[in-house]
Amino acid sequence: MDLDLSAPHSMGTTIIGVTYNGGVVLGADSRTSTGVYVANRASDKITQLTDNVYVCRSGSAADSQIVSDYVRYFLHQHTIQLGQPATVKVSANLVRLLSYSNKNMLQTGLIVGGWDKYEGGKIYGIPLGGTIIEQPFAIGGSGSSYLYGFFDQAWKEGMTKDEAEQLVVKAVSLAIARDGASGGVVRTVIINSEGVTRNFYPGDKLPLWHEELEPQNSLLDILNASSPEPMNI
Repeated sequence: MDLDLSAPHSMGTTIIGVTYNGGVVLGADSRTSTGVYVANRASDKITQLTDNVYVCRSGSAADSQIVSDYVRYFLHQHTIQLGQPATVKVSANLVRLLSYSNKNMLQTGLIVGGWDKYEGGKIYGIPLGGTIIEQPFAIGGSGSSYLYGFFDQAWKEGMTKDEAEQLVVKAVSLAIARDGASGGVVRTVIINSEGVTRNFYPGDKLPLWHEELEPQNSLLDILNASSPEPMNI
């Protein structure tokens, strides 16, 4: 879902949306890169569209931002005209309409998630061409390649809120460990009948996978750890 072009700012990216028994959990890493340079290490890729609907953005940062801005504006008008909150389905279909109508110009993959009183928690994937797919969970961005097998194994129907959020945080941290274009912190957004909860998991608090080294303050710490005399290597 991600095209990491070297000139524009690209959200190398791991994005995830998961449904659970009472709503949805959205998750993302926070790395925005220009080629090999990290332009922003603490980006927020989970963007509010309405009170009850959010979107996870991947691909070109500029493209995903302009689509989100238009959809937010249209949904605001829609909400005023209707006198009640927009549904997740309507929100996702507006994203789909813009993605599909401008498929020649846009390079962005989006995951829309939210809760409404008609259908409860819903996740919609809107990949590059502007297709829309309603799914129990969706993954996107360059980091998602590393997660398909994990989700086949780990995802299950009827998870609790905590189970769903733990799955999302674990998945994003697994992708960060393997994908060079994903990194930084993990952000989550939980949406249900109660409202919206945002959580933040700093990079140094994430689990270390596959014998990764613990963070060190100095290279000397690593040398000292392996042998008492740094010069005697």
